Amino acid sequence: MAVGSTGDCNAVIFIRGESVAMKRRKRINYTVEQRSLMWDRYQKGESLADISRLFGRFHSSIERVIAKTGGIRPPERKRPSNCLLPSEREEISRGLVAKENMRSIAVCLSRSPSTISREINRNGGCHDYGASKADKAAWERAKRPKPCKLLCNKPLSRIVDAVRISERPASVEDRAIPGH
Repeated sequence: MAVGSTGDCNAVIFIRGESVAMKRRKRINYTVEQRSLMWDRYQKGESLADISRLFGRFHSSIERVIAKTGGIRPPERKRPSNCLLPSEREEISRGLVAKENMRSIAVCLSRSPSTISREINRNGGCHDYGASKADKAAWERAKRPKPCKLLCNKPLSRIVDAVRISERPASVEDRAIPGH
């Protein structure tokens, strides 16, 4: 008997080369409080098996959380002091509903008009802007580490490769001074 994986949280049991049954395991997304409890217990030296029993899960699900940061507790995420607050985003949303222009919204919030413009354009534009949706999106965009732009943007990657190839230094013979 062998067990395989389909990659979708499924375990497939193989007997004599044939798949017999598929057991579905539900993926769990731990809350901030649950993750904090995991890290507290892990730092006290408790085993992953002991920690996993608290949550009624296998130790591998706890191991995934711990291994994601190399066994080092990640710093608590904090909102930067210069970013828009949820209350400011609500004010932007109210201003858009009242058909105020971006400059008047910016004056009310003591922010630059360009900040308000970027915020609105980033989050659905004047017609689809929602404060809570925008706040969640901003929180997600602020996550670190970010993937490299060249990995995410294939057309940009091709342009950079083409520039690198065209700017290769000339060979030593091409640079040699004639007659020397």
